[in-house]
Amino acid sequence: MNQPQIANTSQLNAVSKFYLYCKKIGAAAVAVTQGFYLVYRYQLYKNPNNPKNTRYVQYFCRKLCKVFNIDVKVHGEIPRQPALWVSNHISWLDIAVLGSGARVFFLAKAEIEKWPVLGNLAKGGGTLFIKRGSGDSLKIKEQITDFLKQDSPVLFFPEATTSDGRKIKKVHGRLLGAAISAGRPVQICLICYVNQDGQLDMVAPYVGEISFDRHVRNVLEMPNVTAHLMTLPAIDSTGHTVESLTQEVQEKMTQGLEKLHAQVLNTPLAD
Repeated sequence: MNQPQIANTSQLNAVSKFYLYCKKIGAAAVAVTQGFYLVYRYQLYKNPNNPKNTRYVQYFCRKLCKVFNIDVKVHGEIPRQPALWVSNHISWLDIAVLGSGARVFFLAKAEIEKWPVLGNLAKGGGTLFIKRGSGDSLKIKEQITDFLKQDSPVLFFPEATTSDGRKIKKVHGRLLGAAISAGRPVQICLICYVNQDGQLDMVAPYVGEISFDRHVRNVLEMPNVTAHLMTLPAIDSTGHTVESLTQEVQEKMTQGLEKLHAQVLNTPLAD
């Protein structure tokens, strides 16, 4: 009598997952369609890097967060002044979360511009495409400097890779030189994913050997998660060298993440 019940439960689980995937993919398709509507309704493609366009990017990112069951909670006020933004990096979800809270443009590899559908949407929405390659770091810094001088707030992830969200990895500060060259401050924003038990969520982080499609499926299945965002006082880049600015960013990000964890987690992290 028990065997049929086990098989039936498995079938229900499969059906439930199929329904969930269809629902989420449908919601994502609607969000992308709305994104294209904004791009063409307000002709964002004519001047995609206009700082005023960031409000449409923010709207789109908020829609994506709803698709992935992510509630975004902002601690304090999000600054609006032109700056070079930096954040810790946990997942591909960070773009939607950070974009829903802060009005910024994001850096992306130039190859993404050629992606079907999403490449056109990203281009129309003001994504800053950076050509990467051997010896290109100087050119990338110059591109970011130009954006900052045009008052376009730009965000990048100085850790250069994702983590599980427990600690800040080594900050690679070469691109921070763009803030010095443009005479703009560095604005730190920290992100923390917390599950329904008040602990660091371990589904959202995109780390380890997991494939991208498997991680997307895990995210589609995950229960509601709260993404906490906290900004720190902006760092004046005046008088800094790249080395000194990198050191200060490393220290501030480390201290800030510890402070955010203390505020939002039910129990402190083990060392």
